[in-house]
Amino acid sequence: MSIDSLPSSADSISRDPLKDYQRIEAAIEYLRANAARQPSLAELSQVIHLSEYHLQRLFARWAGVSPKRFVQLLTLEHAKKQLACSADLLTASYEAGLSGPGRLHDLFVTIEAVTPGEFKARGESLEIRYGQHPTPFGKCLIGETTRGVCFLEFVTPHTIKAVQLKLQERWPGAVLREDRAGTAQTVQAIFNAKKRSNSSLSVLLQGTNFQIQVWRALLRIPLGHVSHYANIAQWIGRPKAVRAVGTAVGANPIAWLIPCHRVLRSDGNLGGYHWGETRKQACLAWEAGHTQQA
Repeated sequence: MSIDSLPSSADSISRDPLKDYQRIEAAIEYLRANAARQPSLAELSQVIHLSEYHLQRLFARWAGVSPKRFVQLLTLEHAKKQLACSADLLTASYEAGLSGPGRLHDLFVTIEAVTPGEFKARGESLEIRYGQHPTPFGKCLIGETTRGVCFLEFVTPHTIKAVQLKLQERWPGAVLREDRAGTAQTVQAIFNAKKRSNSSLSVLLQGTNFQIQVWRALLRIPLGHVSHYANIAQWIGRPKAVRAVGTAVGANPIAWLIPCHRVLRSDGNLGGYHWGETRKQACLAWEAGHTQQA
């Protein structure tokens, strides 16, 4: 049976987003490790312990495309094509100016940087609500203030304690209060376009002026598009600071919402990711699949 001839009726496997992502992650890791052989659908279904039929349904539900198309979205050739196709659009965005809000599909994102005094105080008198939530890319830990999202990282059972400590260390003067019910709506706004209650979201950042410039620039890369480090350096008027831009991109404290995953090396290679290259590739393939079907 070929990939494209599999049945398309609804399947009966559990629609647990965390389990879905774990299967997708396992598939990506296997495909990356065996890219030269181009594993068949039958082989991949054995690796992630699903029938070919259910594997087809998993990819259609999670990525919006068939397994065959998903494999194509993971290739270096596709990444190079994305860079080329994004160039004109991103140049137009750059010429329009980097001061406006960025856009994540139909969600406008604005950045507020803490003042120098607030930066020195490191969150003193600030209350941060936090919670853990499932996303299409695994579980996340989000921190939120009345002025916007101030922290968002992907976590695993092995890293959650360290990430919670990281949140406290990043804002040592703040009072942290667990509020899963309160932060759930924000996570839905970030990851689920159908459940957004408004069209805008703010983020509160502390960082150097250079870091803030870089993070603002990342917001100009639309869903389904990519850029490279040299472009970001050019946008912020620091064309020789490519290495420093890479460091700032890697220090991004707000995953997905500030889309550092959309920055590749100029040759199309992934270029690393704070939350793992497999997750970065999953984010990019998910975005490509969903924008193609829009």
